[in-house]
Amino acid sequence: MAQEISAHDPIVLRGQVKWFDPNKGFGFVIADEGGADILLHANVLRNFGQSSVADGSLIEITVQSTERGRQAVSVLSIEPPQADGEHQLEEFTEGLVDPDSVGPLEPARVKWFDKAKGFGFANVFGRSEDVFIHVEVLRRSGLADLQPGEAIGLRSAAGKRGCMAVSVLSWDAANSTSQEHEVDS
Repeated sequence: MAQEISAHDPIVLRGQVKWFDPNKGFGFVIADEGGADILLHANVLRNFGQSSVADGSLIEITVQSTERGRQAVSVLSIEPPQADGEHQLEEFTEGLVDPDSVGPLEPARVKWFDKAKGFGFANVFGRSEDVFIHVEVLRRSGLADLQPGEAIGLRSAAGKRGCMAVSVLSWDAANSTSQEHEVDS
C-alpha cells in the first residue's frame, strides 16, 4: 500500500523511471510500493548532476505531496536499467570494437547527439578525433539524451570505424568516480 505523504514531510522512495523527456523537461517515476506516478522535473534531475535519465532506470528520490500530486524534490541515486544478455552491444558481439582497447574514464564535451537518429559524437579533451556515442550505450549508462556542449565523462574503445564510447557518465558522476579512484590509490 502506498505511503501517505504530507506536504511538509517528504519521504525517500525507490522506484523505476517510467519515462523522462528532456525536451519537455519532466517525466514520471513509478514507486516500488505503488501509488500514483511521481513527477520528476528536469531541475530536480539537474540538481543531481544529470540532464536526462533512461527509461527503466532504478531511482531513489525524496518525494513530497503537493496539490498537483506527488513530486520528486531530490534525486539520491540512479542505477541504469539492467541489460539482458541478449541485447549486448552489436559493436562487441560482431567484433567491431576491440574490448581490450577500452580506455580510462576521460573528460569530454558533447559535439551533438540526435536521439531520433540514435547516435552522436563527443570530443575528448586533448584528442582531435571524435568519439561516436550510440543511444544504446547512453541507455545502458542510465542516460536518455545529451545536449550539445554538455560536459561528460566517457570510456571509449577502438572500433573498425573509429573511436566508440562504451560508457558515458554525467560530468558530476564522472568527477566523483575519478575522485573515488584517487582515494583508493
